[in-house]
Amino acid sequence: MHHFQYRDNELYCEDVPVKKICEDVGTPLYLYSHATLTKHFRAFDGSFKDIRHLTCFSMKSNSNIAILRLFYNEGGGVDIVSGGELFRALKAGIDPSMVVYSGVGKTDEDMEYALKSGIMLFNVESRQELLRLNSIGERLNKSAPVSIRVNPDIDPMTHPYISTGLRENKFGIPIEDAPDIYRLAKGMRHIDIRGVSCHIGSQLTNVSPFVDALKRLLVLIEELRNNGITIEYLDIGGGLGITYSKESPPHPEEYAEAIKKEIKNDIILILEPGRVITGNAGILVTRVIYTKSIGQKNFIIVDGAMNDLMRPALYGSFHGIQPVIFSPDRKKLKADVVGPICESGDFLAKDREMYSFEPGEFMAVMSAGAYGFSMSSNYNSRPRPPEVLVKGDQYFIIRQRETYEDLIKGENIPDFLLK
Repeated sequence: MHHFQYRDNELYCEDVPVKKICEDVGTPLYLYSHATLTKHFRAFDGSFKDIRHLTCFSMKSNSNIAILRLFYNEGGGVDIVSGGELFRALKAGIDPSMVVYSGVGKTDEDMEYALKSGIMLFNVESRQELLRLNSIGERLNKSAPVSIRVNPDIDPMTHPYISTGLRENKFGIPIEDAPDIYRLAKGMRHIDIRGVSCHIGSQLTNVSPFVDALKRLLVLIEELRNNGITIEYLDIGGGLGITYSKESPPHPEEYAEAIKKEIKNDIILILEPGRVITGNAGILVTRVIYTKSIGQKNFIIVDGAMNDLMRPALYGSFHGIQPVIFSPDRKKLKADVVGPICESGDFLAKDREMYSFEPGEFMAVMSAGAYGFSMSSNYNSRPRPPEVLVKGDQYFIIRQRETYEDLIKGENIPDFLLK
């Protein structure tokens, strides 16, 4: 459930007309609902209220510092995958002891930054990373708190680009190799073993892969404990899907009940939801520039593009298309919604049955709150759009629209080229 609804045929975000925001701020723009973000976080986190846990929002899905702060105020931490994300989290005022650091390619500088900051956990993904982290800990005279990320070789039944729990994926250590890695870690002076970590993929619409992975993890934890290795935390990642079109993902309560059936009260669960909280809490709003037909092919050309919302071009992903102002007599047609980028892959919808649009109208691209702005770029030297947060009958610009000057920030022309 989200707070983007029609009132008298006009799309509202909570109590603010979307058209008004577009006219005030311009398009394209990202628009988020505070009520939806809060509701989704509470629905997910509250489903685990009767067991010890920490919900760490997966900030790669949406890293705006205002949204991070919103979730922190609700009692959440964050899951990060880069030094830049750690910087953002700290700027949002998040306690570093509620930060979990995942990712296969942590640099020395990133690990040093995180260790000095006092983060909660490093999810270590390889033997070499473990050795490097121990070395950095020795240099800083600090112990690094770690979980080893294991790969359980479970098929998450999702898009191959967002599958992370199969043997063929780059993430984690094969589960059968994990005991040896833990024994190695136990002998390191600057490694503090705290847990086990696993994440099998994103946009999962079935509970069974989570449960299958969890059962394998619990067997591993029992083996480790029997060998004198203390395990306090179990990080089961995120990945619960949302409805973009016809998907029927489980409600967080159903997901939580399946997980809790397997968990004993001798461990603290770490959860890393992302898309399930922010996906349907945000939209991309764009304006129609032109329409044209070539034979039987119809194109709706808008001012939003693949640099603003990469998912359709990258994954072939579906995002609902809705008019901001609806009229009951509006005709339907099959069309491509395309942007100004010089690529044939620049589309937001392809061969889609939708309502017709005229130049100047505003179009809402739904379910864009996750992996929307966070994956955006300046391709074709296009300034990135603003981000706007609505709370009740007010809206707040939480990121300004970039300017042309922003595009060349940090660039310079050497003197020899100016002669």
